[in-house]
Amino acid sequence: MDKQLAETLTGWRRHLHAHPELSLNERNTSSFVCERLKELGIPFTPGVGGHGIVATISRGSSNRSVGLRADMDALPITETTGLPYASTNPGVMHACGHDGHTTSLLGAGALLMADPNWTGTVHLVFQPAEEGGGGARSMIDDGLFTRFPMESIYGYHNWPGLEAGTVMVHEGPVMAGGGRIEIAMQGLAGHAALPHLTRDPMLAAGHVLVALQSIVARNVDPLDTAVVTIGTIEGGRAANQIPATVTMRGTQRFYRDEVRDLLTESITRVASGIAATFGMTADVSVITGIGPTVNHKPNAALAVEACEQSGIKVRTDMRPAMTGEDFSWYLREKPGAFVWIGNGPSEPGKDLHNDAYNFNDSILPSAAGFLAGIARRALRG
Repeated sequence: MDKQLAETLTGWRRHLHAHPELSLNERNTSSFVCERLKELGIPFTPGVGGHGIVATISRGSSNRSVGLRADMDALPITETTGLPYASTNPGVMHACGHDGHTTSLLGAGALLMADPNWTGTVHLVFQPAEEGGGGARSMIDDGLFTRFPMESIYGYHNWPGLEAGTVMVHEGPVMAGGGRIEIAMQGLAGHAALPHLTRDPMLAAGHVLVALQSIVARNVDPLDTAVVTIGTIEGGRAANQIPATVTMRGTQRFYRDEVRDLLTESITRVASGIAATFGMTADVSVITGIGPTVNHKPNAALAVEACEQSGIKVRTDMRPAMTGEDFSWYLREKPGAFVWIGNGPSEPGKDLHNDAYNFNDSILPSAAGFLAGIARRALRG
C-alpha cells in the first residue's frame, strides 16, 4: 500500500473514532462510509438491515463472487485515552476497534479498484449493530445473500496481544457462542429479625450462585469448553428487610450447539430445584444471542494461502477465544472464515472493551491488504 493511501486511511479511522455511535444508531457512520465509497467510485446500496451498506465491485466476465464484512458500531463506554481524536460523543467509544475494521474494508475497496488483475464480484458488507444489536441477522433477514449473491464471506477482528499485522487463522472454532441468563428467585418478604416468617430469596440466590458452577464442572464433558458466569445480583433495599425477589443476570459461552442446549437445561434445572428446596419459585430465562463462530476448513486454508501469497505473516497455532462475534450467523449461511489480525502488544487495562483501548493505525495496510488478498484468492477458486 502506498504511503498516501495509508495516511488517508489513518485520517478516516481517527474521524470514526472521534464520532462513535451505538448499535442501531450508526446513522452518521453510515453516511461517512457512503461518502468515502462515492470518492472511491464504488457503487453501493445503503439501508440494508438498518444502517448497513453493501458496496459492490465487479470486473470482467467471471460469475464468481465473494463477500467481505466489517462492523461499524461502538460501545457505551466513556473513553479515557486522552487522544487528540478521542470520542466527542459522551459515554460512547470505539473500544473494540470497529472504526479500524470499517476503515480497512474501505481500504480493501480502494486496493481492489486500483488492481486490474482480478475478475468477478466483491461485495463489501458494512454491518451495523454487532455489539448485541442483531446486525448480522438483520442484514441476512433483509436479503443480504439473495440481493447480493456471494459464494463465501470473510471478515476479521483486531487482536491485542498478537504481533501487529500478523494474521491468525483458526481451522475450526474461532470465538464462542453466547447466551444471556436471567434468574429471578421469588420468595416471601418480611422482617429481617423474623426470617421464619419469610422465604428468603437472598439465601436461595447464594446457593444458586455456587451451584451453577457445578454445571461446567460436573455436567459438561471435560473435552468440551463452556462458561457460566453470573455478573449481577439485585435484591433488597433495606438492611433490616428480607426482600421478595432477587434477580441474577449473567452469560453462558460454548463452542458447540449441543453444549448450549446442555447449559440451558442445566441452568433451569439447578435454579428451579434450589428454589423448590427453599419453598419458593425461580423464573429462569436463557436467551441465545449468537452461535459459535466456526470457520469452514477449506476457507481457512484459503485464508492462509492468501496471506502467504500477499507476503503477510500468518499463524495457525493460537487457541480460540470465549468472546463472541455475530459473524457466526454468516458462517451458518455461507462458507467462509473469520480471522484475527494482530493489534500489537496487549497492555494491562488497554485491551478490547476497555476505556483506554485504541486501534493500532499501523495495521491498516495489513488489514486492508488481507481483505483484498482473500477476495482475489477466493475468486480464483
